Amino acid sequence: MENSVLEAEAGCGATPASGGIPDSPAWTTVLSLAMGVFGLLTAEYLPASLLTPMALDLGVSEALTGQAVTVTAVVALFAGLLVPGLTRSFDRRVVLLGFSMLMILSNLLVAASSSLAVLLLMRILLGVALGGFWSMAAAVAMRLVPASLLPRALSIIFSGIALGTVVAVPLGSYLGGRHGWRSAFLAAAAVGVVTLAVQWFTLPRLAPRGVPTRLRTVLDVLRRPGVRVGMLACVLVHTGHFALFTYIRPFLEHAVRMGPDGLAVMLLGFGLANFAGTLAAGWLLHRSARFTLVLMPALVGLAALTMVVLPASVGAQAMLVALWGFAFGAVPVAWSNWVALAVPDQPESAGGMVVACVQSAIAAGAAAGGAMLSVGGIAGVFVAGGVLMLVAALLIAMTVSVGPAPAGGPMPGRPHL
Repeated sequence: MENSVLEAEAGCGATPASGGIPDSPAWTTVLSLAMGVFGLLTAEYLPASLLTPMALDLGVSEALTGQAVTVTAVVALFAGLLVPGLTRSFDRRVVLLGFSMLMILSNLLVAASSSLAVLLLMRILLGVALGGFWSMAAAVAMRLVPASLLPRALSIIFSGIALGTVVAVPLGSYLGGRHGWRSAFLAAAAVGVVTLAVQWFTLPRLAPRGVPTRLRTVLDVLRRPGVRVGMLACVLVHTGHFALFTYIRPFLEHAVRMGPDGLAVMLLGFGLANFAGTLAAGWLLHRSARFTLVLMPALVGLAALTMVVLPASVGAQAMLVALWGFAFGAVPVAWSNWVALAVPDQPESAGGMVVACVQSAIAAGAAAGGAMLSVGGIAGVFVAGGVLMLVAALLIAMTVSVGPAPAGGPMPGRPHL
């Protein structure tokens, strides 16, 4: 740990432990946070690729087994809002290490579960870790790198989301087929052990700072001029994406008559493009944060609408899916960067609101997509989702400002670039 502290302090008067912003970046620590995001997202999505063997082994339906993902998302929503306040007096290093321990414990106990009820209870632990870790990521990043390097740091941290999305499904399918579904969760626990070890030696002391975070503080932040419309735009963007992504498989099966192998390759391409977009987000945000917030949902919306009107060509659909993946890869980074700039004095509270927005958007997007599917068919889902993304981009362009949101008073007349 001492080495990481020296790394963060080298050549600067302010240190993470003292609560200041360092003059030189602690990239090793930033990478350890990316490992944490990767481990958490991989564990969250593992059941999606293991529903059938898990259901057979536990003697329940696949629909009930799928609630392992739902439980994690719901708990993460509330954890993102509540955990920063409940842990407000603790060293953030201790809290982050605690999240990694919860991730390990959850995966080990899921692997040992003898019933669905026990499995769901163990997934609650993962939800707490996921929501808490994500809500604090931007706040911790602000204390590890100079302000000018924050977009790059966030793009590295949230590359763990893209990697987790790419790895979880094939990893679960491979290990589940070879060694049983429990082996996949044991592998996820092993990833957690490596993550914990790296964080143990790289995370510096991060004493609590600023106004104590409470649920009341979250509500106060939401009342600030510009924050509410920003959160609304964040919800719309993520709702549109998840309405589309939830039904990407039936769309491709209908549009290009694609089989399982082709779908696997197409989704792998989406994941790789998503990872590339996450890494590119730092470069884009450094040049214009507001332009990035507007451009990325607009590209997703255009890709979705074009997929509907385009002739059934596998190559063309693959390119559009890759464009969609690339564009959305920058979205979590862009919104985490926005909230860190909008509420620099309460980044943990604001980060908790982003977690709540995203997790609620997952549920809302899937539900809205299902409703549209029953009314307008699979093409209707993609038309509605594409239009929603374009509306969100227009809302951002017209109303969302990038910069500190004042505690009171009118919004700045001109958005910060």
